[in-house]
Amino acid sequence: MTGKHNISWGLMFLAVFMLYGFLLIYLRDFAPGKEQWINEYSTGKHFESRLAHVHGNLFAFLNILIGYLLLKFDIPVKTKKVISFLALTGMLMPIGIVLEIYLGAPPYFVLIGAIMEIAAVFLLGFNIFQLKNLKQHV
Repeated sequence: MTGKHNISWGLMFLAVFMLYGFLLIYLRDFAPGKEQWINEYSTGKHFESRLAHVHGNLFAFLNILIGYLLLKFDIPVKTKKVISFLALTGMLMPIGIVLEIYLGAPPYFVLIGAIMEIAAVFLLGFNIFQLKNLKQHV
């Protein structure tokens, strides 16, 4: 079931990036050297870690929503699979940011994930736009 995977992975991804947010709160408020963290809060790795947290939660939510809409609307099965794959692959973006921060990875995953998530949202929107009778689905 295509949308089911987006919902389940989206929820798990959301939980992981929520925990990452709690780590960021700990580093800002309770960790030794928190003053340095606060002073560098809007630059470099600190800024990028917040970007990863925000985009991880956003892309998780988008996958939950996309999964629900894929289950709800009568879109061709092959198209549903493509949209599902694109949305799930889009979660590479926040993972890529984390890999950049902690492992110094190049930004390829960020770019691939961003392109895939945009494509999934556009393709889903286009297919819903093409539906003849939207009222029967809502």
